[in-house]
Amino acid sequence: MSEQGKTKANGGAPPLPANEAAPGATPVEPPPHSPPTRPTAAALRSDPAAIRRLFESGEYPYESRMRTGPYEARMLELQRELLKAQRWVQETGQRIVMLFEGRDAAGKGGTIKRFMEHMNPRSARVVALPKPTEREQTQWYFQRYITPLPAAGEIVLFDRSWYNRAGVERVMGFCTPNDYLEFMRQCPEFERMLVRSGILLFKYWFSVRREEQRKRFQSREIDPLKQWKLSPIDRASLGKWDDYTEAKEAMFFYTDTADAPWTIVKADDKKRARLNCMQHFLSSLPYADKDHSIVTGADRLIVGAGAHVIGTDMHLIGKTVHPALKRGRSAA
Repeated sequence: MSEQGKTKANGGAPPLPANEAAPGATPVEPPPHSPPTRPTAAALRSDPAAIRRLFESGEYPYESRMRTGPYEARMLELQRELLKAQRWVQETGQRIVMLFEGRDAAGKGGTIKRFMEHMNPRSARVVALPKPTEREQTQWYFQRYITPLPAAGEIVLFDRSWYNRAGVERVMGFCTPNDYLEFMRQCPEFERMLVRSGILLFKYWFSVRREEQRKRFQSREIDPLKQWKLSPIDRASLGKWDDYTEAKEAMFFYTDTADAPWTIVKADDKKRARLNCMQHFLSSLPYADKDHSIVTGADRLIVGAGAHVIGTDMHLIGKTVHPALKRGRSAA
């Protein structure tokens, strides 16, 4: 209807604005506010404060998991780039150490498998040390980790490393308070020596939410091909979630250094975790013929820094104390 027609229909008065009622009429209640929409991934990536909150809270930024088709296509591209990087390591005599740490069932092993899938095993190997022998238990703690370190042209991937002492051994009581505190004092110095000797050190922590870890444990219980992955310590860890969280944050406080920083990988979606871990690794190396249309850098919502996890925690000082010492102090 034209404006003139609206005026006639309204008894010659000009039309009312859409949000106003006629005189004497019952006011119309405005519609209730719709719930706030979740920010898009693009909006989150451009907001450093939002990124920090995501890592501090442990929230996962994506509602749906990555589909298999796009994942496999991108994985193959990145694995080709890994071969270029390995060739550069061999030709230039680089030495690379990669540590894969995280909670049980966080996806470390699957990521290592994808790294190694097409690489030349003559110059790239996985180190997964068993429980220390009686003789090793009498040695300097770091001693058994020195022999597997790389020579020129080699890449070594540690499936768990010397950080066992900062996590499992602390939580399960497999080391004394003095052993733990001495480790925390020596570890930054040990890693500083590795880096200053020319080793390129990458420390990856795979972060997974409690609900996701529980689902993966349940899957291992019923899958005969995965049952070997579920150890008694894994089962015990289910009831020690908070203890492991405290140990992790204390570890970051002591060992996230300028020489050897931690890189956090959100791993609720294993596919995204693997791809982004590779992206971070390849982006950090100046190898020849890098395809920048493939190596675009890690997703900032998936890969972050150790400082993001610690944040502004006001209880951090208490977390850095070995649990046995805290129990002794409270009993005193």
